[in-house]
Amino acid sequence: MDKQLNPIPDQRLEELERRIRNTPMPRNSMSSQIMNEIGGRNMTKQRNGSTILKRTLTAASIAVVMGAGAVGAGFVSPTMASALKQIPGIGSMFYGMNSDEIQRAVDQGILTQPLEQITKNGVTLTLTNVLYDGTRLSYSIERTGENLPERVPSPYVPMESELFTEDKEWKSRVQIPEDQQQKGYIISPTTFINNEELKASKGFGDDIGNPNAVFTEYTNLGSLPNEFELTVQAKVTQIEEPFEFKVPVKISSNNKLVIQPNETKSYENFSYTLQKIESTVTNTRLVLESTGEVPASSEQTGKYAPTMMYYEIVDDQGKVLSQRKTGFFHRAPDLEYQVDELYDAISPNAKSVKIKPYTFTVNTDNWNVVGEKTNEQGKMESMGDKTYIKELEMEVILKQ
Repeated sequence: MDKQLNPIPDQRLEELERRIRNTPMPRNSMSSQIMNEIGGRNMTKQRNGSTILKRTLTAASIAVVMGAGAVGAGFVSPTMASALKQIPGIGSMFYGMNSDEIQRAVDQGILTQPLEQITKNGVTLTLTNVLYDGTRLSYSIERTGENLPERVPSPYVPMESELFTEDKEWKSRVQIPEDQQQKGYIISPTTFINNEELKASKGFGDDIGNPNAVFTEYTNLGSLPNEFELTVQAKVTQIEEPFEFKVPVKISSNNKLVIQPNETKSYENFSYTLQKIESTVTNTRLVLESTGEVPASSEQTGKYAPTMMYYEIVDDQGKVLSQRKTGFFHRAPDLEYQVDELYDAISPNAKSVKIKPYTFTVNTDNWNVVGEKTNEQGKMESMGDKTYIKELEMEVILKQ
């Protein structure tokens, strides 16, 4: 986003509010809908701006569609810089990974650099990195060429898509026939596993740390084989034929630790059952289901209320595993949830982890999170005040 900002009309903000109220907002990321709505326009966050404007800007505080922090050039230690020398496109792929984890991922075949390159009509795409560890599938595509637009992901919306907007000017810019679109944008790729299209939760957008690349990530993969042919088809605006990459993917069958406790913890009217923890050198996957009304603390009364339940993971080496994306709903929590989330990797020598359930506190007048803070650049410094429910903590043994 530009530093100099102009206000969005109130009616546009009200419409955004309606659209996101019942949609989980990634608190460490930015949804593609919000990016499409406000990412490409100039805005001003005025001191006396509306509550809706403030909420929208908070939701869009990190300017990437996918989500997650990154290994930025200014934050790479000498040790990590050495480990990453041979890995192009430092960015979203390496979120939450230290240099040792990256090296182990390379050694185990989880992270590869195909560097396959295809050129069509003056545009070159390179499949730079592929990561598959059994819990997520990610890849980066770099774009080079002459007279290309500054941004890499396509800002256009398909003509057949229904847009709930009265902003005809904005609609005319993003929803135009293909033959009138600017050349050179990468459209969200299609992915195939052994020639069968992959149907899973998908994110697509800018690759943090590499301004000339896009990043695609799939989670909630279901059951994929340890060995398969990955096909990536990426279309570029004003180029008729798609760019197609085919690369083999193979990981070891013993690269993943799977724990299935099926243990239940209860407190007041709330309970959750931990079904599975999957651990690799790059990620930790937490699968559980919960039922009942979330417990409220003494501070969560009146107009203040708890959110849905969230789950922090801490291993016995003292490492707090950051959650890759933390969804937030602008309404009261449901009574049942099926949680399937990714976190940072567990420390290699850890023998156990502790699950620490917690809630945020919201003001039900506007659904703002109490304690949420962003800096002048719009980067989130605090997601909000957490209330831990010690009665619901659970220790899980990983190794004897």
